[in-house]
Amino acid sequence: MSPITTMPCRPEPGIWPRERRPILDWLMNETSSQRFLDNLLVELCERLVLEGVPVARSSLHLRIQHPQWQGARILWQPGLEQAHIDTFDYNVDTTELFLRRPATEIYNGASEVRQRFVAGNDEAAAYPLFEELQRDGFTDYVAWPIQHTLGKRHVVTFATKKSTGFSNYEIVYLKDLLPALALASEIRMKNAMARTLLETYVGPHASAEILAGATTRGSGKTVSAAIMICDLRDFTALSDLWPRDDIIEILNGYFDALCEPIEARGGEILKFMGDGLLAVFPLSNPNACADLLEAIKDGRKRMSHLNETLVKGGKSPLRYGIGVHVGDVMYGNIGSRKRLDFTAIGPAVNIASRLEELTKEVRRPVLLSSEFVQLVQGSSSEFFELGSRRLRGLEKPVSVFGLVD
Repeated sequence: MSPITTMPCRPEPGIWPRERRPILDWLMNETSSQRFLDNLLVELCERLVLEGVPVARSSLHLRIQHPQWQGARILWQPGLEQAHIDTFDYNVDTTELFLRRPATEIYNGASEVRQRFVAGNDEAAAYPLFEELQRDGFTDYVAWPIQHTLGKRHVVTFATKKSTGFSNYEIVYLKDLLPALALASEIRMKNAMARTLLETYVGPHASAEILAGATTRGSGKTVSAAIMICDLRDFTALSDLWPRDDIIEILNGYFDALCEPIEARGGEILKFMGDGLLAVFPLSNPNACADLLEAIKDGRKRMSHLNETLVKGGKSPLRYGIGVHVGDVMYGNIGSRKRLDFTAIGPAVNIASRLEELTKEVRRPVLLSSEFVQLVQGSSSEFFELGSRRLRGLEKPVSVFGLVD
């Protein structure tokens, strides 16, 4: 007697997509070369219009991880070659502007917001956006959540000017895109977040090196640069005098005063070291030394304004020292097997550090090496010579210059 064979059970059919469409094939298979989410939204909407779906406006509302912004909105309308991007500051979700948006309903858990605009319909007054859309000739609006990993929720909206609004077929068509759009948007947001976080914590140059593959211990490169090291004076004593929040606010003001001029002139802050910083201006820019000098002058003016504010508030003014040199900086991954620091080392960095230390002894806020002064394309009246000085840990003395106040 032959054994009884059982046929495998046929699996239950899935529910997505409702209908196979070329635009879904494009979203899933042909967008890997598109890096930016705003460009993806533009092409998606243009393809929808070509497919006969009467989209006349679309937006993505995103909660992002960024040191300056809590969220962003990407807006597309016909005729725009590029989407319009707005960013929103932290704590915007407590403002009336945020609370009076239909997207907020989605953030709060709604699965859909739908509004048809018909003459005499008072429901359009529920949100300022609805009044604006009705005034501009839109007839229908829909918003849905885009679900990302770990319950993170974002919002996509579509609106039309078709006289009868979106048909049931068109609503199903658009809703069918949501899983693919969620996947495509999350990938791009995670890529952008990785780049943003790296730039925030290690700077644009180091982040570019890391993203390009410099992630193994010992990897890196050498760059010729003008080097600036700055450090606060008596910060330990200052920390004992004031509450933690006051100290953090003072430090942030100090770093803003010095860092904004550095970045505005093409410098890169490689490292914050407690109450100090290390910045470089690559010599690939022929004006690097002049730019560094102007950044110091601007930073000193800003520090003067900050100190005036501190004194008015009953606090002591901040004192600081800056050492400047020029030479080769070695960028590299240094650390243990599992915990690395992408940092800058080398004799040139050591000299800049020792010049910063020397500012305490000679009681001058800025000291520069003769090698740096020789490369600055400026007036010699900006500097005065302090002679050769022996610096801690260095065999040969270094010719040192001060900066005229």
